Amino acid sequence: MAIPNLRDKWVVVTGAASGIGYETALAFARRGANIYATDLNQAGLDDLSKALIGLGVRHHLAIVDVANEAAMRALAQEVQDKVGAPHVLVNNAGTGYMGPFLHTPMQAWRRLLDVNLMGVVHGCYYFLPAMKKAGGARHVVNVASAAGITPSPNLSAYSATKHAVMGLNDNLSIELDGTGIGVTAVCPGVINTPIIRNRKAVSPVIPSEQLDKLEGYYRSEGAHPAIVGTRIVQAVQRGEDIVLVGPTARPMFHIKRLSRRLMRLLTIEGCKRNGFIWPYTLPERSAVDTDQRAA
Repeated sequence: MAIPNLRDKWVVVTGAASGIGYETALAFARRGANIYATDLNQAGLDDLSKALIGLGVRHHLAIVDVANEAAMRALAQEVQDKVGAPHVLVNNAGTGYMGPFLHTPMQAWRRLLDVNLMGVVHGCYYFLPAMKKAGGARHVVNVASAAGITPSPNLSAYSATKHAVMGLNDNLSIELDGTGIGVTAVCPGVINTPIIRNRKAVSPVIPSEQLDKLEGYYRSEGAHPAIVGTRIVQAVQRGEDIVLVGPTARPMFHIKRLSRRLMRLLTIEGCKRNGFIWPYTLPERSAVDTDQRAA
């Protein structure tokens, strides 16, 4: 449901220490909303706190791993005790892993599923009861990705988790119909955030020159995360069900609706140019390679 006036409303934002989460918190604060920000990065949260103080809004900070169910349950209770049921919940925290499917280790799959999917599930599951009980206009924002609506070669685990978030969002929007709680899926496409510079989340088979090419592409073509934050706020104020933001999200969304074959061809050509598909020969992987075994 639309919330046109955000002044003095409470907004919970996960993954708020950098990137889209940081800019989303600031965008809500600029419209007078109070912020409950979470992350694992204390230094980033401290920087956010200084910015929020400058904007004159109330705020709380919490170190929380969204993948930890008990921690998210405790966070929901903490928020309820301190400020009551939030008016807006932004499930933003996420992580990535880049590598061909056969060179994406099982531990990377588990981590991405735990953070990108179960982090959203935990947020919705533990915050929604209080939001429903409180009544009035409320809103849940689940940050997915353009990788959740179109294929993303060499991002198979990331893309799978974001497709799952889109499916969850569609179901929640139906189940929450008539409750006063709106649901928005956010699909950013090519955003210049720290997530794309985390080389610890990259398969070792990817050459460094390919990563340099990708980083250059994101720097030159990627949208600033502040654009995403502004669109998230607008979506809440207008009651939008999906946000397509960044240079690739909207075109690919509509191309997929028109022709999956055309989408596939354009994705392959585009990824060859930007660096997500490379001309290098990759090493073969044995079915029992150590880094692929279940943890």
